[in-house]
Amino acid sequence: MARIFIVEDEAQVLTLAESVLQEAGHDTISASTVAEAQAIVHSVEEFDLVFTDIGLADQLEGGITIGQAVGQARSGMPVVYTSGRALTDGMQSLFAERSAFLPKPYTAQQLIEVVDDILERSA
Repeated sequence: MARIFIVEDEAQVLTLAESVLQEAGHDTISASTVAEAQAIVHSVEEFDLVFTDIGLADQLEGGITIGQAVGQARSGMPVVYTSGRALTDGMQSLFAERSAFLPKPYTAQQLIEVVDDILERSA
């Protein structure tokens, strides 16, 4: 299946997302800070989709920064954003054709469905 790059600063949430996606047949790579994520985005590491929390401990809207970096470095790469906070009008504009939003808390099934749907739409 696909290789999913997960960016999440909450260890338990990261472990759960990795487990759910791996059980669904995906390979995962992960980061927990904006700096780690940006290093991976700009590396030769291959991945097919980014699943990022919008609010990260080291940067309030770090997931948006990561999404923008992905767009610049890897044009057309699908991004799924997640957050436990309500979205502002400005954030709504982020969700273009190759992106989606999954509100927290989400179920394992919701995560799989959103990831598989955006991968299919981006193929």
